[in-house]
Amino acid sequence: MSLLRFVCRLTALTIWVVAGLCVILLAHPFIGTQGRGWTKRHWSRLLLVLCGIKTLRTGAPPTTGAVLLVSNHVSWLDIFLLNAARPTVFVAKSEIRRWPLLGWLVAGADTIFIERASRHAVHQAGHAMQERFARGHAVGLFPEGTTSPGYDLLPFYANLFEPARKADAPIQPIALIFYHHEKRSDFAAFVGEETLAKNLWKVLGGHGISVEVEFLAPIWQPDGNEAPPRAELGHRARQSIQQALARRN
Repeated sequence: MSLLRFVCRLTALTIWVVAGLCVILLAHPFIGTQGRGWTKRHWSRLLLVLCGIKTLRTGAPPTTGAVLLVSNHVSWLDIFLLNAARPTVFVAKSEIRRWPLLGWLVAGADTIFIERASRHAVHQAGHAMQERFARGHAVGLFPEGTTSPGYDLLPFYANLFEPARKADAPIQPIALIFYHHEKRSDFAAFVGEETLAKNLWKVLGGHGISVEVEFLAPIWQPDGNEAPPRAELGHRARQSIQQALARRN
């Protein structure tokens, strides 16, 4: 760990996040969906560089059209790793909105927040997802509902597979595999009672973090037939990601 590295990266990250907020406030209303997507993708790519994260991408998401991207969840970096491949609208817990700077940025990037304490939360989030699918957007979902160390998967909550099923949108699983000095590691994982500040210290002050982003074969493609039930879709997605993680163990 290096204090100098941490200070330099944190300063650069803060400037970049503020610049992103300025773009959202001043430019997004005028540059259209394609322009917003371009800025989101390239902004995320540079953010990862500023954080010292090396990425290896295998496979790819569809470049256009509605799709549900389903991923395991390890770190606050995950949304930027996926946005760097294709601009994505994420479903995220409402607590993220309260994070300093990063929370404001995520909120300004058209995130769908889910209030877990509300009994209507899933219905409201599902309605917002269907609106995004109708516009041809990619929607990102972390069906574990929280982060994990990244070696294995927690149970999947399948309720939010239903909006994709109703919209007849393709569903593509993604495996995020984190490494530290080229070995599988939970070094960058943001789990348990760890604070964002402590995790930032590790990620920005350390070095040797890399992430493999593997876009797996879709588990559902519209084919004129009715999609399987959401529980089956959740099972297929979890199994696909689980197998990808197991191959790296």
